[in-house]
Amino acid sequence: MAAAKSPGATPDYWDDACKHLARRDRVMRKLIPRFPEGRLQSRGDAFTTLARSIVGQQISVKAAQSVWDRFAALMPEPSTRLRPAAVLALDATAARAAGLSARKVEYLLDLARHFEAGTVHVRQWQQMDDEAIVEELVAIRGIGRWTAEMFLIFHLMRPNVLPLDDLGLLKGISLNYFSGEPVSRAEAREVGDAWAPFRSVATWYIWRSLDPLPVDY
Repeated sequence: MAAAKSPGATPDYWDDACKHLARRDRVMRKLIPRFPEGRLQSRGDAFTTLARSIVGQQISVKAAQSVWDRFAALMPEPSTRLRPAAVLALDATAARAAGLSARKVEYLLDLARHFEAGTVHVRQWQQMDDEAIVEELVAIRGIGRWTAEMFLIFHLMRPNVLPLDDLGLLKGISLNYFSGEPVSRAEAREVGDAWAPFRSVATWYIWRSLDPLPVDY
């Protein structure tokens, strides 16, 4: 099933994708060799990945990690994997004391309820197309399209996602393809269409062109 990927797993299509992109795209031909050891990696657990994305909304990466560590320490069995039932049993006051806003506590509870009730079809995700999964995820409070697309890329490791709401992607396309001139979503989509069927991989390299540290969610 899709959510069973082990932490650190990398997609088996990566090398083929790099060869394809280097053949088809002049920018990718230059970018890919700059990061020869780079690979997309999955954290390995769907609920934990989505919970981390909610905790990290609108705060810095460093602050998000600090809040996450305090929040995870409240769990009865601290581990790298968060359990929906443990979140539902959590005292809201304690969660607020860990640094979570009242709204984020509500979002995390809603996420846990969806997983506990089975209203997200985790076991069927492997057979579902990208848009069907996005539709399921955005029905959860606190999860928008951008978060759902990050989940497709970084957890399910879908190869052909183009997150046009991502400011880093738009900035990277501007710098690499338009000499720094602002680009519209339509222009970015046109560039991205040429990356198919490996738009996720090309996006990952565009992010790396802005920051040599791997992007991780």
